[in-house]
Amino acid sequence: MITRLIKTEEDYTRALDRIEALMDAEAGTTEADELELLSALVEMYEEKEYPIDLPDPVEAVKFRMEQLGLKQKDLIPFIGSRSKVSEVLNGKKSLTLSMMRGLNKGLGIPAEVLLNEPGADFPDGFSDLEWNRFPVVEMAKRGWLAVDDYSSGQNEELMRAFIGRAGGFESVSAAFLRQGFSARMNAKADKYAVSAWCLRVLELAHARPLKKKYEKGMLASSALKEISRLSYFSDGPLLAREYLEKQGIRLIIVSHLPKTYLDGAAMLLSDGSPVVGLTLRYDRLDNFWFSLLHELVHIAKHLSQDRQIILDDFDLRKHDHNGLDRVEQEADERASSSLIPDKYWKQISSIDPISSDVVKETAEKLKIHPAIIAGRIRFERNNYRLLTRLVGQGKLREMFNEYK
Repeated sequence: MITRLIKTEEDYTRALDRIEALMDAEAGTTEADELELLSALVEMYEEKEYPIDLPDPVEAVKFRMEQLGLKQKDLIPFIGSRSKVSEVLNGKKSLTLSMMRGLNKGLGIPAEVLLNEPGADFPDGFSDLEWNRFPVVEMAKRGWLAVDDYSSGQNEELMRAFIGRAGGFESVSAAFLRQGFSARMNAKADKYAVSAWCLRVLELAHARPLKKKYEKGMLASSALKEISRLSYFSDGPLLAREYLEKQGIRLIIVSHLPKTYLDGAAMLLSDGSPVVGLTLRYDRLDNFWFSLLHELVHIAKHLSQDRQIILDDFDLRKHDHNGLDRVEQEADERASSSLIPDKYWKQISSIDPISSDVVKETAEKLKIHPAIIAGRIRFERNNYRLLTRLVGQGKLREMFNEYK
């Protein structure tokens, strides 16, 4: 009598022979109990060693069409246009997740058959997302997505893979502003484009490992002033990145997407590591240094597990003087005073009209780039025709060769 698991072909053959001998066993007898046990052991062995292959997904669709007497046009609600239905049934295009869900719901074809994986089900996570609203075409053009022959039905698959590289669906939660919504967001901004940009920053941050782990307190006022003085050098932005990475802070440059209206962001990775993301949409040194210091203040003072991303459109600064957002106001003030100490700013801001020579002399005294002073004067006086030659126009994008 076999009473243990079947592990070999020899065990399997013996069990089958014994089952054949017990086929006429009467219910309630010892032989019937043995038959039931052996049948279960054989079934377990066969499921492991001789799994039944799932049918090809497209063949399964054709079989269900035949069962229900459907024509190709009847699949349009589940697959898309008449041409898409034809391409799928002829093997020229693969079924997308969107199509599979439609076929599963409309025709009752099991998910494991459509996915061609035993026991599989459709992926969870943000089923309410409108995948076709992500700017996938633009993302593919920039090389953010690996796609050879793009089809709009692929949006979900492409974006799920992209989200995975960016840290998973926890990152999406933050990127969609469900945590840490920033008041400095343009009302015209598209949240799917904004999220795509955030996810790209997070993806590149994950791909840039650092030796040093950031510790709270590393960005004290003295550190912010030290960073501002790096602007004195022609390669100051690159030196700033190097300095920050030694403190466990990543600086990631990703050009802005249409309808994002972003200058920068402060973020936390899932492990708590901070990231500064900048767009360089205004290719000027004054914008770079203010944006960088502003986001560093957010890292030092404002980011937390409850507020993992803060986004900034600095075009809105001119409308923020009422101080409705204390977080942004504090970041503005600390960034400004770290770049130009208050006592020097009081002196130079009272000079009117102001000359390039005065700006350069003050910058030399502070050992900072003249663009920082020129940029603040232009902003405070709301006159962007002033000191144009000093703001370092066109100096940044060529410096960061990953800008795209």
